[in-house]
Amino acid sequence: MWLRLRQIALVAEQLAPVEAQLQQVLGLEVCYRDPGVLHFGLENALFPVGNQLLEVVAPVKPGTAGGRYLQRRGGDGGYMVITQCDDHTPRRARVEALGIRLAHQFQVDNFKNMQLHPKDTGATFFEIDEQLGDNAHAPDGPWTPAGPDWQRARTDRVQGIGAAELQCEQPAEVARRWAEIAELPLDGDLTLTLDNAQLRFVPCTDGRPEGLGGIDLHCADPQPVLEAAAAAGVQSGDQQLYICGMRINLCPAPDRMDQQ
Repeated sequence: MWLRLRQIALVAEQLAPVEAQLQQVLGLEVCYRDPGVLHFGLENALFPVGNQLLEVVAPVKPGTAGGRYLQRRGGDGGYMVITQCDDHTPRRARVEALGIRLAHQFQVDNFKNMQLHPKDTGATFFEIDEQLGDNAHAPDGPWTPAGPDWQRARTDRVQGIGAAELQCEQPAEVARRWAEIAELPLDGDLTLTLDNAQLRFVPCTDGRPEGLGGIDLHCADPQPVLEAAAAAGVQSGDQQLYICGMRINLCPAPDRMDQQ
């Protein structure tokens, strides 16, 4: 069985300013706005990054789960680590055997969703989904949450999401829990390696509570990104940006992206 990082979700007080920064700095293009998230009192935008997706959601009414998450974390930030698996049934059985509650779940003809409760996983929302149908397991294949033609919207500035950084009060304990769920060994004590990315578990050092604190983006030429970030006032380090309450680290693109 394999497990890939397919999507990262962020949550913002307001969608438009974050969307504008992602477009201006990273050159991202919106591929889809899901009308279904209105059911949860949210609006969203999805942006392809290579064959992965970056999503931003924002509340459009009071009393939403997204709004409560913003309050808990003290503002904009990371929201969900969304993975793609090749066989949902044993993944679901594993979660049930570990006694982990589900925060949300749904199944349609071509998609199975399982969102784990962060109080049981630690750090943030951990989601395990499976795409079904033609070409479903191809790295560049369909992804229902991103709409029918997400592949049309691409950027040359960044080529993929190489890692997610989860800050935790007890990073080693949370890392073991996620590894137990994923049925994968840890690299050392604090890194979980998926088929196409890493999850790093780090202490809380920025004054904010547990959550998804950063991502690494593969970037063959960081100079245009850094120049745009400086112009927008969001450069936070030599190879780092700060957008939507997230540390975004620019790292070299690997010689060969994993195509498993």
